[in-house]
Amino acid sequence: MLENITWFRQSAMRLRTDGLVVYIDPWGTSEDDEPADLILLTHAHDDHFRPEEIDHLTKGSTKIAAPSDVADELSGAVTAVSPGQTHDIGGVRVRTVPAYNTVEHRLDRHPRAKGWVGYVVNLGGSTYYHSGDTDALPQLEEIVTDVAMVCIGGDPFTMGPSEAGGLVRAMAPGVAVPMHYGFRVGSARDAQEFRREADPIQVAELRPTNAFELV
Repeated sequence: MLENITWFRQSAMRLRTDGLVVYIDPWGTSEDDEPADLILLTHAHDDHFRPEEIDHLTKGSTKIAAPSDVADELSGAVTAVSPGQTHDIGGVRVRTVPAYNTVEHRLDRHPRAKGWVGYVVNLGGSTYYHSGDTDALPQLEEIVTDVAMVCIGGDPFTMGPSEAGGLVRAMAPGVAVPMHYGFRVGSARDAQEFRREADPIQVAELRPTNAFELV
């Protein structure tokens, strides 16, 4: 299941199965990386929405899903999404879930009113949750997923290792994968704290294809 996942940097992930290639928030990919069948974008911040990366990963049949403020900046086969929807896009079943801040000193980073999202992706008989940038929201505890890819970098943008650990304990995925740390925010060492806080949930640390910037 995890052998189909590539972590590039920050929250940039590639899922590859059933002959389909899905990128989520691509950043740190190269011109040599295979083009996408589907690109999912969680929100408008420049560590998640990189138009130049979308350009080199796009082929004629590539589909894109993004919140409306991001979708408005894109052309081609783009589906505008908001939290609480289910879409079949390019042969992939995608459910959108909320992603926003609730901690007072982070409220202006990812306001609920923006309608930004995380995704639950059904692919190859498995389910993958990608949190986008969020705090630990009660409604996220209801997600049923095989793999939970969760942001752990902490202030000033998202939940930190302890909060994220509590979320995945409540969610109880098959395996939790930390992301959004070691680049711009958080330390590469944060994964160890997340592992402790997530116990007894299994945690798998992926090695990004780009070197950590914050160790």
